[in-house]
Formats: sequence, structure tokens, C-alpha cells
Amino acid sequence: MCQHQPLCPTAESADREGARLVAHHPEQGWSLLCNGVLLFEDTGELLPDGQIIAPHRPMGSVVTAA
Repeated sequence: MCQHQPLCPTAESADREGARLVAHHPEQGWSLLCNGVLLFEDTGELLPDGQIIAPHRPMGSVVTAA
């Protein structure tokens, strides 16, 4: 699928998010990567085989008033 040099990581790779964008729709909250992965604004992913990857953004620290 990928014609880039060097080749983009595959959808099965741990670094799959490093693939290049082929479509970007920030108004809808998603992007399509060269390896077929749909990357969502909340950091969730949909792999080409239909597997869902839950959002994985870092949890911020909670600050409370004393």
C-alpha cells in the first residue's frame, strides 16, 4: 500500500502512528494514515482489519484546592 521511502510502519507495528497522513479531516476529528489506520482526535484508532484501539492519551494530574 505504501509508496513512501522509507516505507511507513505497517498497521500491525507498534509505531503504526508514524505513518504519513493521506487524508486529514480535523472538523470531523479523524485522519487516515498511509497504512490504512484511521486515527481519531481522542487518540483512538481503527485498524484496517476492524480492530479497535482504545484512546491512549496521557492522563493529566488532578489538582484540587486545599
